[in-house]
Amino acid sequence: MNIDKDFHVQESETNAAISVSERPNLAVTKSTASSSGAPHLDMIRSVEDRMEQSLALAGEVLSSLELTANGQGHVTDTSAVSQPEVTVVIPVFNEQKTVCEVIDRVLALPISLEVIVVDDGSSDGTRDELQRYANHARVRTLLHGVNQGKGAALRTGISQARGEFVVIQDADLEYDPSNILAVLKPLQAGLTEAAYGSRYLLPAEQDRSLIHRLGNWGLTTFSNILARQSLTDMETCYKAFRRELIQSIEIEENRFGFEPEITAKLARTQTQICEVPISYQPRGWKEGKKIGLKDLLRTLYCIVKYNLR
Repeated sequence: MNIDKDFHVQESETNAAISVSERPNLAVTKSTASSSGAPHLDMIRSVEDRMEQSLALAGEVLSSLELTANGQGHVTDTSAVSQPEVTVVIPVFNEQKTVCEVIDRVLALPISLEVIVVDDGSSDGTRDELQRYANHARVRTLLHGVNQGKGAALRTGISQARGEFVVIQDADLEYDPSNILAVLKPLQAGLTEAAYGSRYLLPAEQDRSLIHRLGNWGLTTFSNILARQSLTDMETCYKAFRRELIQSIEIEENRFGFEPEITAKLARTQTQICEVPISYQPRGWKEGKKIGLKDLLRTLYCIVKYNLR
């Protein structure tokens, strides 16, 4: 940001530090005394007064900018924002133990957002837990009468999104909602229209299952070959898009085939996908993991179907 005239204020994008560039010397050169010196002196004093007023105003602006950079200035009340910057879509099926914690963590993020929770026919008390957000200004709950699958829940939620950006968040706490901020950065910076959070750009220790890592590597590699991409984690939950882009794409898959489908369709629109590293805490089938062999086979089918048709 630049303020011209007598001074310039520059805000660093990396650390929000504010510096003031060198200010020009303010000097008034007086002419040689003469019989008309008094009018000249009055004019000089008038100019000096205006300069002092301008400098005082500039000082107030600079102080305001410094307060904002230090987090002490005006803060937007995100609960009252009618047009949020971000829509977080959370598909839910039988996640009674974790869904509220996920929603609360999302709501605590320091960005203007709305949360759309799509309950996909839960039968374990999840819907009872969601009642606590019935009157929440930033949470909307949409209900499916019967379980249709993750893709169907995302189709419902994305169609109702109002934010500039749309992010997908799972409800099982394998993915920490704080990762959303990192996934959004490439979109907010205007670098891309789609961003994925990759579990494999950080050390492998966060996913200790060799079978899981090899399976994901195989599916991602197969997808990369057909889609001519170079992703490291096609199957990741964290996918973020500009709203206009994702709402322009027809979502056909009802279950976990959404991941290869949307990746293939982004490739066909020549959309560059930016990956950022995220943290990940995997859970096993005993803890409620729902993806199975049938979904693996469907994923392979979808990779071929949506890349070659």
